[in-house]
Amino acid sequence: MTVIVSAAACTTKAPNGSNGSDGSSSKDAKIAFLMPDIASTRYELYDAPLFKAKVKELCGGCQVLYQNAGGDAAKQQQQADSALAQGADVIVIDPVDSAAAASTVRTAQGRGVPVIAYDRPIPAVKADYYVSFDNEKIGSMIGKSLVDHLKAGSAEGGLLQVNGSPTDAAAGLIKKGIHSAVDSSGFDLLAEYDTPAWEPGKAQSWVSGQISKFPGKIAGVVAANDGTGGGSIAAFKAAGVTVPPVTGNDAELAAAQRIIKGDQYNTISKPIKTVAEAAATAAYAFAQGKKPRGDTTLFGTPSELFTPTVVTRKNIAEVLVGDGKPLKTAEVCTATYAAACAEAGVT
Repeated sequence: MTVIVSAAACTTKAPNGSNGSDGSSSKDAKIAFLMPDIASTRYELYDAPLFKAKVKELCGGCQVLYQNAGGDAAKQQQQADSALAQGADVIVIDPVDSAAAASTVRTAQGRGVPVIAYDRPIPAVKADYYVSFDNEKIGSMIGKSLVDHLKAGSAEGGLLQVNGSPTDAAAGLIKKGIHSAVDSSGFDLLAEYDTPAWEPGKAQSWVSGQISKFPGKIAGVVAANDGTGGGSIAAFKAAGVTVPPVTGNDAELAAAQRIIKGDQYNTISKPIKTVAEAAATAAYAFAQGKKPRGDTTLFGTPSELFTPTVVTRKNIAEVLVGDGKPLKTAEVCTATYAAACAEAGVT
């Protein structure tokens, strides 16, 4: 998928800090990039640096006001207010709490500052733009991948479903997608859990209780991301029982290592570079007074939705790890995983 809007060169900003009448942006435009948490490592390692690099490429004089809320919705609201006080021309926000973020959108738009919802939607109000992955499709993809694997192995038992944060609208879409794959699978859904703030430790605690409640009856776990998947796996190991196939999402380094070792069944490789750069390009366009069109509409908002790839041990070398891939072999195949990497064809 290609980005709809291209960017032009930076020019001079109007005296009042707004866009000039010719629609051109300032060389000192400020773009706020507000990320939700550090429970998932992707924001610090990938999204933020990739977004900053693209903004710099488009406009060397532009400034990115980056903040991470650490899973605190009130803190994120304060960060948004601070960005506006600093004269942000555009706000790009991945909300901690999709409902609470509606006030950020209203406040910013009331001041003439466009808002781009990033990764997670804001259903209660219409943001100016939305850039993300197709989260409902992610849920259906990881769920179907697990179900197909279990059926191929004639697995018996039921499933646990470990969802993401109940305050995250993207988690709700992933949850919906998982149900579309699981509900008609023929496997009983033993129990499901909405994980507060996506915390791996809370997922681990819940799964631990289910292991005791359904001894020997858990055929697989559909976890909504790598953090909750990792927590689920830790619960089985702590209980001293065989780890069933467990899903994930985000293609984190630790998840790649678990897949190579055989502890985690799958993850989702997202084109984070593509999405971060699309958001940066859209933000720069807004700073110029232009409105990106998007490819589709979600929650009444013009949107760009990108399709990710399911990764298992079978295709991890082709999709995720190696030269030109999101993860480098050297960082994944440390001494602990060297033998497993060789077996998986990751060289």
